[in-house]
Amino acid sequence: MVSDSGSPRVDAESDFLRARRAQVLASLAARLRNDRDDVVRSLSFDEVVEALGRRGEHYVGTKVIPLDAIVGSVDKERDFDRRFRPTSTRSRERWERLALATRRGEVIPPIEVYQVGDYYFVRDGHHRVSVARSMGDAVIEARVTAVDTLLTPTGVDVRSDLELKHWRRLMLERVPFTGEARAAIAFDHPEQYGEIAETVEAWGARTMHAERAYMDKETMAARWYAEEFEPVARLIEDAGVRGPKERLAAAYLRVACERYRLIREHDWNAEVMGQVRVRSRPPRR
Repeated sequence: MVSDSGSPRVDAESDFLRARRAQVLASLAARLRNDRDDVVRSLSFDEVVEALGRRGEHYVGTKVIPLDAIVGSVDKERDFDRRFRPTSTRSRERWERLALATRRGEVIPPIEVYQVGDYYFVRDGHHRVSVARSMGDAVIEARVTAVDTLLTPTGVDVRSDLELKHWRRLMLERVPFTGEARAAIAFDHPEQYGEIAETVEAWGARTMHAERAYMDKETMAARWYAEEFEPVARLIEDAGVRGPKERLAAAYLRVACERYRLIREHDWNAEVMGQVRVRSRPPRR
């Protein structure tokens, strides 16, 4: 609850102490739960954009944005936690000045943010965001610059999500899947993106050698999906070698590796799948 003692200056000081206490308690609770540090830390704009792949940006204008959608910072991610509570007393004087101005009803200028999908990252105005959240506000006025990315900016709630996005972006640069194929080739573990990229490139090399003709990356990706992945996916489903919660792309990768390990063959047929089914087991999850 935001208190009002009748003295804005005293209340501003109390506001800061309350915000710091909440941050310390949240950090302590996270440690007791054995949560990863990235669960409570503010996200880094540079890290997120690097993982997603930056295409460009454009200025949107000034608008009111939800404070809950502000998840990170351009350059002060260590000064505030995920809910923009101050992580130290270094900026206490500045924080209290803004809190005092807010309590007195003074005009507070808009903050400046980058927008990446539904997420916002503060360029200027970290203390204004912190004070507004401490006061219980739901929205804040902001000058917004939208950033366009190679990957869809979803599923980056914590830092650990960024590694998966990073490797998916690298895979798509090597093997530019589109449409249905782009959606189907998805994994839960970062290293699998490197493995599938190598698998597709090896298939492309064998095919070009056999046909004595060059194909570009886009053609390779489209042909591999149509000529290799889709038929094998049907074989996997028919043979019942896919785990109950296993992604189809992960099942393909696992079965393809098992096939070559067991019988040193690149061909696919019912006999090959029969051997894989007998000698390999899908993961339990």
